[in-house]
Amino acid sequence: MIIGVVGGGQLARMMIPAAEALGIEIRVLAEHQDSSARLAATAVGDYRDWDTLSAFAKEVDVLTFDHEHVPTELLEKLEGEGTNVRPGSQALVFAQDKALMRERLSSLDVPLPRWVVAKSPEDVDAFLAIEGGEAIAKTPRGGYDGKGVRVISSGEDVSDWLEAGAVLLEQKVAFRRELAQLAARRPTGGMRVFPLVQTIQEGGVCAEVVAPAPGASDELKAEAARIAQTIAEAVDVTGVLAVEMFETEDGELIVNELAMRPHNSGHVFTEGAVTSQFEQHLRAVADWPLGDVSLRNEWAVMVNLFGDAGESRVYAAMEHSPEVRVHSYGKEPRPGRKAGHVVVCGSDLEHVHQVARAAARAGESEES
Repeated sequence: MIIGVVGGGQLARMMIPAAEALGIEIRVLAEHQDSSARLAATAVGDYRDWDTLSAFAKEVDVLTFDHEHVPTELLEKLEGEGTNVRPGSQALVFAQDKALMRERLSSLDVPLPRWVVAKSPEDVDAFLAIEGGEAIAKTPRGGYDGKGVRVISSGEDVSDWLEAGAVLLEQKVAFRRELAQLAARRPTGGMRVFPLVQTIQEGGVCAEVVAPAPGASDELKAEAARIAQTIAEAVDVTGVLAVEMFETEDGELIVNELAMRPHNSGHVFTEGAVTSQFEQHLRAVADWPLGDVSLRNEWAVMVNLFGDAGESRVYAAMEHSPEVRVHSYGKEPRPGRKAGHVVVCGSDLEHVHQVARAAARAGESEES
């Protein structure tokens, strides 16, 4: 079995040890020679170039992804030539385009914020009038980690985006916390749902993850699992699906965004669960039996390392406590960049959280 991954980022990097353990050969189409996943980069080039992408696809049994940015028309062309693209283009498009995602999910039994696609400042002002003068604006394509998202109060706030095309407007949801539900699905339909996790954001970027979500009722966990299963089956997802959700003060869930690949919120499962999200994704796209997703300990906490995760910072995190597991993405330092993460597991949440946060701060530079 040879699995090809488009994109040389940290998600592809963390699939490498999982693939080796399973006896799978993994090959990566990286954007540049010094990519995070350079250890498995058998090809370097532009994934938007048909010749580059098709040549890479011919070398593998299954094609999967580190990101969702491959143009849909190229994926459809690959599928037409017989490539096993997983997730397929018909599913991935709903992770690529937030407006299409909202339209598709509106036909399912899943909770959504109020939304509309605006094409003019007048459209924006009309939606704002309904929403009490404030809304969330998103570029339908290309936004992630807080990019392509604005809180707006007038059409002028997105005039630059409107010049480039339509804008997705959403209700500004009043929520008590953010949650994420990961699931993995095989092409033949088998599915496993990971424990529900809480995500803690800083500046619109995921900073911490707690597994399982503290204080979540059995009813809330069952509803989150139902939502993920409903979406995965309806759009025919293959591989890992991450559903980001808001939990309101009334205990209701509202779907925020989707990702169809391993996800930052699932890094906590590398040490925290019997089967990591990376191994599960490979099993799923290979159509192999899915693994147990039970937690190994009562609690697991992941804290991202921003800016830099070089040797000195990794050493400092490990020196802080032997409980800490550190992952460095092998990236050049850059302020605000996700450069790595730490995971701590145990039976006492307060202790686990405290150790993970302190380890993440250890050796942190002012530029991080």
